[in-house]
Amino acid sequence: MPTPSASLTIPHADASDWLTRYQFGLRMTEQGRVISIGDGIAWIKGLPSAAMDEILNLEDGSRALVFHLEEELLGAILLQQSAALSAGALAYRSDERLGIGVGDALLGRVIDPLGGPLDGGTAPACDGRRELDVLSPPILARDFVDQPLYTGNKIIDTVIPVGRGQRQLIIGDNGVGKSSLALDTVINQRGKNVYCVYVAIGQKRSSVINSLDVLRESGALAHTTVVVAEATAMPGLKYLAPFAGCAVAEGWMWQGKDTLVVYDDLTTHARTYRELSLLLRRPPGREAYPGDIFYLHARLLERSTRLAPVHGGGSMTALPLVETEQGEIAAYIPTNLVSITDGQIYLDQNLFASGCLPAIDVTKSVSRIGGKAQHPRIKEEAGRMKLDYLQFLELEVFSRFGSQLEASMETKIRRGRLLREIFKQERLAPLPIEFQLAWMVAYNEGLLDTLAASAISDYLGHLAQCVAQGPLTLGDSREDWRQAVTAWMQEMAVP
Repeated sequence: MPTPSASLTIPHADASDWLTRYQFGLRMTEQGRVISIGDGIAWIKGLPSAAMDEILNLEDGSRALVFHLEEELLGAILLQQSAALSAGALAYRSDERLGIGVGDALLGRVIDPLGGPLDGGTAPACDGRRELDVLSPPILARDFVDQPLYTGNKIIDTVIPVGRGQRQLIIGDNGVGKSSLALDTVINQRGKNVYCVYVAIGQKRSSVINSLDVLRESGALAHTTVVVAEATAMPGLKYLAPFAGCAVAEGWMWQGKDTLVVYDDLTTHARTYRELSLLLRRPPGREAYPGDIFYLHARLLERSTRLAPVHGGGSMTALPLVETEQGEIAAYIPTNLVSITDGQIYLDQNLFASGCLPAIDVTKSVSRIGGKAQHPRIKEEAGRMKLDYLQFLELEVFSRFGSQLEASMETKIRRGRLLREIFKQERLAPLPIEFQLAWMVAYNEGLLDTLAASAISDYLGHLAQCVAQGPLTLGDSREDWRQAVTAWMQEMAVP
């Protein structure tokens, strides 16, 4: 009910200024009441002026977010719930939208989707704040993606390049190494002025702790912010986690910095959104997902881009993870994300079982940015190498029938199997791009053709040491690289 303000409390410090700004009139307030609570959802009656995504304050100290509007009721997802919350509690509008603190104070910190600390430290002293759900940058504010973001992986950096500002999907069955590949990429950004955000959505606490230990031991936590909504968190927090991570990275992007955000994973996020939508009685669609499930992920991933120089030239690269079942890449959520992103890295269960790690299937993986985000020297060598590998994959199928092959075909199959051994890489061991160029030059020049598969690891290790000690850079000519790699191979007495 509207009530007039009868008495005033005048502060001592600036009473005169307060009086000049004061206007006499009615103060209108709205008061609602909680009708029911369950599974992270609160139904509230009243508050006719409440808007979508507005924060509501409940009388017991709990907070909720308006998520669904009906004629008489509104549905809200609980952000913070106290033990005293029950039906009948009063609810008030806040006229605020949900936001999170951003800035360098978040580097090395572990926070929840509301910005609260989870690492035992004090609340981060952020110098800025951004709303969680905002519009993506307009087309005129964007620039072309033409700068590489190196992952440290042999296959990705050469065959499936990722550019700064790109959205590259990592897709595969459960347990094939998607998270390890994403962590490798985060670790490889050390010393490259790329700010990273790792978002863990609905993971077990043990999995989150393992990821944190990996980042801490590799020295990558110093340039990374970890946003966690673990499996036991309320559905509302799991739903908001990727938007919180995106807002943190966006804060750096608009400051002109390069950022990388990993969403691990969006399959769990989609299931959480389905759970909330069904609890709020929204009409179900295919596989019981709501009709706007595509828009949910599209509006999230479209915020990843490279900004034009007039807007600072910052970038946000997104690596969303999505889980498949029995390798079914054409399932509902994977298909949606494939169509939204700029390419995908597909990890195959059969390759994983055969010991080809990382289990990246080159035939099903693609980067729609292509060579535009590659250094010309890398692009030149990778083009020759990729063609040889794709021809080998086709020829290998025919060789299984035991038919007699021409000598040239046998040579291609032998070189292809050699390349498959080269592609194998230990987890959590990213490699510099100069080494990638060195082994491609050695392969394309045939310097490794006489090696046995069991000797590849030793020769590549020697080559990596020579590259680290050598003076060559990507800007040097191919002839300089060829001569240097040849000399390095002769040191190992390659026959």
